[in-house]
Amino acid sequence: MNIPISSFSNFQPQVPPGDSVSRMVCNQCNWIHYDNPRVIVTGLCTWQNQVLLCRRAIAPRYGFWTLPGGFMETGETIEEGARREVREEARAEVDVETLLATYTVFRIGQVHMIFHAAMGSSEFEAGPESLDVQLFPLTEESIPWDDLAFPVNDWALRDFLSLSGEPPAQPFTTRPEHRGQRMAQEPFHPDFPPPDTDRNPCGDQTTGEQG
Repeated sequence: MNIPISSFSNFQPQVPPGDSVSRMVCNQCNWIHYDNPRVIVTGLCTWQNQVLLCRRAIAPRYGFWTLPGGFMETGETIEEGARREVREEARAEVDVETLLATYTVFRIGQVHMIFHAAMGSSEFEAGPESLDVQLFPLTEESIPWDDLAFPVNDWALRDFLSLSGEPPAQPFTTRPEHRGQRMAQEPFHPDFPPPDTDRNPCGDQTTGEQG
């Protein structure tokens, strides 16, 4: 369980010397708690003009479709992290080709690095964090927009479709209209209630994913 640092009475908000941002600082030893954004690495994986989506088997947004991705680990590059996440969630091997987008979700301190990745074959299967994995044609009509887990999924897919098969001149970034978008409130897809729904209707919200 993640216990917020603010729950400890010896930590108080203050601007440390030489800093310009208020931090939680221990009033006994002056230790500074830095709460910095986290990096999420994601693969927009394609095979023969189709995109790979995973149906989430974890909270939040259990049962909704997402691009395979997750938190970057210490000791790996962003490209290695994207390949690992695709392997873990979709059991697919990919070549990371292009940085498609960098999106910042300000309210929860996340930076999303979205890579276009080419699948080496059509072989894939659901990993432990996925209920299902499928290829969807890369067309406006075929993407399950209403069943996507997070706004970031929508941004990345729409930006990729806008390229019409051309490589991006530069990575897409967060736009003003993105700031007001929020993850939908449904903790799980109505057709895919998690197995512990009766015990815990809200599901396990400790994963922190994704904007």
